[in-house]
Amino acid sequence: MFAFLSVFMGFAQSKKSKSYEPVDFADPIIGTMSKYELSNGNTYPAIARPWGMNFWTPQTGEMGNGWTYTYTADKIRGFKQTHQPSPWNNDYGQFSLMPITGQPRFNQDERASWFSHKTEVAKPYYYSVYLADHDVTTELTPTERAAIFRITYPKTDSAYVVIDAFDKGSHVEILPEQRMIKGYTTRNSGGVAENFKNYFVIIFDKPFTYSQIVENGQLVANKKATTTDHAGAIIGFKTKRGEEVIAKVASSFISFDQAEINLKEVKDHDFETVSKAGRDRWNEVLGKVEIEDDRKDLLRTFYSCLYRSTLFPRDFSEWDAAGKQWHYSPYNGQVLPGPLFTDTGFWDTFRSLFPLLNLLYPSMNTQMQEGLVNAYNESGFLPEWASPGHRASMIGNNSASIVADAYMTGLRDYDYNTLWEAVKHGANNVHPTNSSTGRAGYTFYNDLGYIPTDSKITQNVARTLEYAFNDWSIYQFGKALGKSADELQVYKDRAMNYKKLYDPSTKLMRARSSDGTFRSPFDPSGWSRDYTEGNAWHWSFCVFHDPQGLIDLMGGNKEFTAMLDTVFVIPSYEGMNSRSMIHEMREMQIMNMGQYAHGNQPIQHMPYLYNYSAAPWKTQYWVREIMDRLYLPTPDGYCGDEDNGQTSAWYVYSSLGFYPVAPGTNQYALGSPQFKKVTLHLENGKKVVITAANQQKENVYVNSLKVNGKNYSKNYLDIPTLQKGAKLSFDMAPTPNEQRGTASEDAPYSFTNELKK
Repeated sequence: MFAFLSVFMGFAQSKKSKSYEPVDFADPIIGTMSKYELSNGNTYPAIARPWGMNFWTPQTGEMGNGWTYTYTADKIRGFKQTHQPSPWNNDYGQFSLMPITGQPRFNQDERASWFSHKTEVAKPYYYSVYLADHDVTTELTPTERAAIFRITYPKTDSAYVVIDAFDKGSHVEILPEQRMIKGYTTRNSGGVAENFKNYFVIIFDKPFTYSQIVENGQLVANKKATTTDHAGAIIGFKTKRGEEVIAKVASSFISFDQAEINLKEVKDHDFETVSKAGRDRWNEVLGKVEIEDDRKDLLRTFYSCLYRSTLFPRDFSEWDAAGKQWHYSPYNGQVLPGPLFTDTGFWDTFRSLFPLLNLLYPSMNTQMQEGLVNAYNESGFLPEWASPGHRASMIGNNSASIVADAYMTGLRDYDYNTLWEAVKHGANNVHPTNSSTGRAGYTFYNDLGYIPTDSKITQNVARTLEYAFNDWSIYQFGKALGKSADELQVYKDRAMNYKKLYDPSTKLMRARSSDGTFRSPFDPSGWSRDYTEGNAWHWSFCVFHDPQGLIDLMGGNKEFTAMLDTVFVIPSYEGMNSRSMIHEMREMQIMNMGQYAHGNQPIQHMPYLYNYSAAPWKTQYWVREIMDRLYLPTPDGYCGDEDNGQTSAWYVYSSLGFYPVAPGTNQYALGSPQFKKVTLHLENGKKVVITAANQQKENVYVNSLKVNGKNYSKNYLDIPTLQKGAKLSFDMAPTPNEQRGTASEDAPYSFTNELKK
C-alpha cells in the first residue's frame, strides 16, 4: 500500500542505495533540549501511535516535573506512560516501569541509571536504550492503549522491574500466579472529576522469583496489595545473559476490566509484530505527504514536524468487548458512549494544526468534532484548553474557529447543529469556575465592543482581538448553516470590534478604559498585561479575518507594509525590561529577528500579511528566512514551545508554499515552497502535486505560478480547488518579481471586501 513511497529512491543513485520511508525521517528527540528558562520546543520523545490514548517516554526528570525528558540529562529514572500535552500543563494518569539489577531499589534517584544518546534509538513507534548501571537494554513499542516492553538482562539472580504508580493517591496489587501487576494512579494536574483514575495492568512472560509491595517509599513484607499515597511494587527474576523478559502493559480510564480488554491490542502479538504495525501506521499517516527531494536535513525537519502535528489531540475513547466506543468523561466523571479527544489548547492549534487536519486527515477531525459535541453535552461548554477536561490556561474563545473551519472545509458527518448552539453559548457566557473557558469579560465586550483597562480583566487587548475573530467565525458558520440574518447580525457587527482598539496616533492596537481613553504611557515593545505573552507589535496584526480593514485603518498598502517591515527592524532587546522575564521574551531576543517572535503563536501568521498589501515577495523572503533559520532537525530545533503541533504545522504548511492565515475563509495565503516536488495524497483519492522549478536555498522568490497549467497571479489558493486535485507549478528565482500579485484582486479574503459586495 505504500508503493508511492518509492519516491525516496530519489536518494538512490544506484540499486545498492538504501530506500527510506517517511517515518525514517521523524525524530522524536527534536525539541528536547529545553528547560524552564528557555524552550527549544519543550517536547519529549512521544513513543506512540498517531493520536494514541497513551504515549510512552523515557523519564529523566523527577516525579511530577513537567520537563519529563531533557536532552542534557544523564540518567533515566523510568519509562513512563504519559498524557502530558506540555510541561506547563504537566501530566495526568502517569505511572512507570524501570528495569534494574542488583538490590531492589524503589527510590527514583537510587534506581536511576546513566545512559548515553549514543546507545539510544528513538522513533515514533519504537524506543531503545542501554541502562549502563544495570547492564540492561530496554525496548518498548506501543499501540493506542497498550505497549510491549522487551527487557534484555545480564546473567543475574537479581533482575527486577520497579512499577511506580506515583504519588497523590495510587493502588498496586501483585498477582504472582498470573504473572500480573494491577494498579491505578490518580495523579493529575487538574481538569478531572473526583473519581478520576488511570487503571493499568501489566503481564510478564516469566514467573516472579521475587515480589514486594512498596508503600510511600518503604518495602513492605508479606503484602500483595496496597492503596496509599504513593504505591508501587518490585518484582524479580533470575536471568541468563541476554535473556529477554517481555512485559505487556495496557491501561484504561474506565476500569480494570476495560484495561484488560485494551491489553488485547498486544496480548497475542510479539514485539516485532507490534513494532512493525506501528511503523506501518506512521508511514500511512506521514505518507499523506510524499516528497521528492535529496536534502535529508529538510526531510528530517519536515517529517518530524508532521509527526508532532499528528500526536494531539489524543483519542480519549476506548472500545468495549462488544466493539462499542466509550469514554470516561473528565467533565462529569461518567462513562459515556462515543468519542472524546483531549490534550490540546485551541489558543495555539486553531491557527494551523486543525486546518492541517481538515486538509490531510478530515476523517480524524470529523471524529474530533463529534468529540466536541460530547464535551459540550457533558460540561455545558466547548473546551478551550482541555487536559483532559477544562483547564485554566490561555485566553480566547477559539473553539468557534475550530468548529467553523471544519464545517467550511466540508466536514459534515457529526452533529453540527449542536455545535452551533455551543458556539453561541460560549460567546455569551463564561465557565463558572474556569475563566479560560467561554469568554471572560463578555459583558464588557458585548456592551462596549472591547474589554476596558478598568474592568480588572487582564490581557484585555488580546481578548478583544480574539473575540472579534471568534465572532466572525460564528457568523461564517451560521451563514453556511443557513441561519437568519437577524440571528447573525450581532456576530457580524462584533467581528469589527477590533477597530475599537486601534490607535491612529501609533497605528497599533492599544488598551483603553471604559471612557475611551487610551492607556498612557504606552510602550509598543513593552510586554504588558494588556497583551498575552507579547506586546503591541505582536498583537496589532491579529485581525486574521480582515487584513484589508486593518490596511485601511493604517492608511493603505504602503503604510501597512511599512508597519510590517518595522516589526523586523526594531531591535530584539527592546521591551526586555518591561516586566519580569518569561521564556517567550528570551526566545524572541536570542533569535535576532527584531520584534518578530515566532516562538509564540500570536505573530506566526504575520509574515503572510504582505500578500494583502501588494508586496507578496516580502512574504516569500521572510517565510523562507524563518524556515531556514528557526527550524532544524536537532535537539534544539525549535525556537520556542512546539505547542501540541501548532509550531510544527506552521512549518508543514509553509514548506508546501501556503498557509491558513484565517481559518474559515476556505483560502490559503501563498508563501514560498521549500521542496522540489511534493504530492499530497488526499483522503478523497485526489492528489495535489506541487513542483518548484529552480528550487535552491537562495531562490526564495516566486517568479511565477501556474495552477492546473494556467498562469495564476493571485496571492492565495482556494481550498476547494485543492480538494478537487490540483497541480501547482512554481518557478523560483533569487530576485523578487515585483509585478506579480500586486493587483487589488490578487489579495486574499478580507471581511471588509465581503461586506462591499
